[in-house]
Amino acid sequence: MKFNLRLKSKARETVNYEGEKAFVLMPQIELYTAVATAALSDQFYEKTDDRLQRIRMLVEKNEATFVAKLAIYTREQMYLRSIPLVLTVELTKIHNGDSVVNKLVNRVIQRADEITELLAYYAMANERNEVKQLNRLSKQLQKGLADAFNKFDEYQFAKYNRDAKVKLKDALFLVHPKANDQNQQLLFDKIVNDELQTPYTWETELSVLGQQKFETIEQKQLAIRAKWEELIFSNKMGYMATLRNLRNILEAEVSGEALNKVCNYIANANAVANSKQLPFRFLSAYRELKELNNGRVSKVLNALEEAVLHTAANLAGYNGNTKVVIAADVSGSMQKSVSAKSKVLNFDIGLMLAMLLQNRCEHVITGMFGDKWKVINVPNKNVLANVNEFYRREGEVGYSTNGYMVIKDLLERKSIVDKVMLFTDCQLWNSNGTGENIAGLWKQYKQLAPGAKLYLFDLAGYGNTPLNVVRDDVFLIAGWSDKIFNVLQAIENGGNAIKIIEEISL
Repeated sequence: MKFNLRLKSKARETVNYEGEKAFVLMPQIELYTAVATAALSDQFYEKTDDRLQRIRMLVEKNEATFVAKLAIYTREQMYLRSIPLVLTVELTKIHNGDSVVNKLVNRVIQRADEITELLAYYAMANERNEVKQLNRLSKQLQKGLADAFNKFDEYQFAKYNRDAKVKLKDALFLVHPKANDQNQQLLFDKIVNDELQTPYTWETELSVLGQQKFETIEQKQLAIRAKWEELIFSNKMGYMATLRNLRNILEAEVSGEALNKVCNYIANANAVANSKQLPFRFLSAYRELKELNNGRVSKVLNALEEAVLHTAANLAGYNGNTKVVIAADVSGSMQKSVSAKSKVLNFDIGLMLAMLLQNRCEHVITGMFGDKWKVINVPNKNVLANVNEFYRREGEVGYSTNGYMVIKDLLERKSIVDKVMLFTDCQLWNSNGTGENIAGLWKQYKQLAPGAKLYLFDLAGYGNTPLNVVRDDVFLIAGWSDKIFNVLQAIENGGNAIKIIEEISL
């Protein structure tokens, strides 16, 4: 991200989590990086509660309209679900009567269960422990939630009508939505009376099947196969559900026709675009199948690679004639799961985004850094296979965060490039004790290559950077979605991420 704000005073210096010199981010930038990389789970250097508390303080430091637009940005462009709800509630605590809250609620709630999720977080954030945890609800929040009830049909409500701490009917009683017509009033009555029709989903269908008794294992296997084929041909399995169940579909030994339909759907360019999947979801599916002992795995892996190529083809902000260095941080701090239930690491996200970009490059040096920097040449066609190759070899460079060695290598080889792109948690340091750091070496490199630019793709959002980003040649971009490359495009046009966020209409 470019933050060429021409400040009269230089950025305030600090030290990062490794004790290395770093720079404090301005409140807008820090809030952006903190929420764009927030899975609300413990990270290597920061616990969940500490991240939430930092976000709360940053919300107070920023203008309400910016926080609201940032919440919309993370929901609609970064495809995050929980953090927009957090921003909405925290904004409500400060600006209780502000009409911007009403507009915001209706924008960030895009699934029926997000109504109850928002209320659950509201109770937690306001430390409501009494029996009526949600009494005295913010009027603007109540109005926004009432409007949100008008966005969903019976299938959507039924799909997410779970026996949780805050139920849909609790929310209905609380916010009193006004039905648009008689049919919608009947729908609201069904929610109150627990009479919603059971939705046709893979979960409900397999749950019913699981309650049936079969005389033999073979009969059960045939029934499971028939059910998966029915689900596949029903055209009611969404993209995410299909992606999550590729292993189950293969193990059910569905027909060749059914598997072809699945693969064609996964690899369809329009389906990929409409699915709004974070890139690492494809990697998770790929790894789930990679070691499966099934003769048809290769067919599905090819479909996944094709799907990812559609994602890469739509990346913004890259000029094919540009000379690029792409460096992935594989240090110990990057090898932390993004959430308690996920096998995906920050390390995986960095590799995935790096290989997506590498696919678009015609003149590119790719590699990874830990204790040392190592160039690893891979073809640019198979993105997921390339990620796996890097993953397999990560131990070859060690586990420190010596990102300075990427720039040192360019200096020693007198290699002039246009862009250096580091995918990292930004906690760079020098474990070799030589006194060299990336800020000093970048200053030297600029004498050799005056037009070069350095991009830090922040994957952790800890609130500081190893270089001062309030300048013309160092940029900070945060997030886990391929949409971060829209920021790259904005930079090329003289903009930045903050400008993208501020241009969002409420």
